[in-house]
Amino acid sequence: MTELEKVIIVEGRTDKKQIEKVLNEQIEIVCTNGTLGIEKLDQLLIDYDLDNKDVFILVDEDSAGQKLRKQLSMELPHAEHIYIDKTFREVAATPESELAIALISRHIDVNPIFLA
Repeated sequence: MTELEKVIIVEGRTDKKQIEKVLNEQIEIVCTNGTLGIEKLDQLLIDYDLDNKDVFILVDEDSAGQKLRKQLSMELPHAEHIYIDKTFREVAATPESELAIALISRHIDVNPIFLA
């Protein structure tokens, strides 16, 4: 099995499922399940070799998501941020077509049916 070069960090499993629907390439999707303690964050860095991969942060547009984004930004300064429209608030509630546009803007391959 080849090691995946791209990693998307999300908050929860429902976010992961929603993103997986639109992807057209193999990307590791890591769930933080909310805020991270230092140990848990360090473990993620090691387990997924995040310092040597293309990392994307895609979290909810709420206070918990903003806090997590800030925390991840400090630990992963090379990470790229993917934002969803604030009207959807949650990644899991964002329509597939909107997610596809957000992902493709970061050169992530998505299923073209969501771009129609």
